Amino acid sequence: MGRIINKRLLLNLSQRIKELRIERGITQEVFYNDTGINIGRIERAIRDFSMTTLESICTYLDVSFEDFFSKGFEIVEEKKKKKKIK
Repeated sequence: MGRIINKRLLLNLSQRIKELRIERGITQEVFYNDTGINIGRIERAIRDFSMTTLESICTYLDVSFEDFFSKGFEIVEEKKKKKKIK
């Protein structure tokens, strides 16, 4: 079974990571040297990544998940489709 990638979500995550890294004055090279994470590939949204990687990124950038997701993400509620029983 192939992976399903939500490109829009990946772009939002990538942009938020880049924004936080730049705010803190951290270069991609320093980020990689300190964490071993190739942040350039993540920021360009060419590489999907796990929640544990996101946790490592947030820890390094000293930001909670709550603060990370407080900007640039909208809460989307899907309407449940009602199935008709015949």
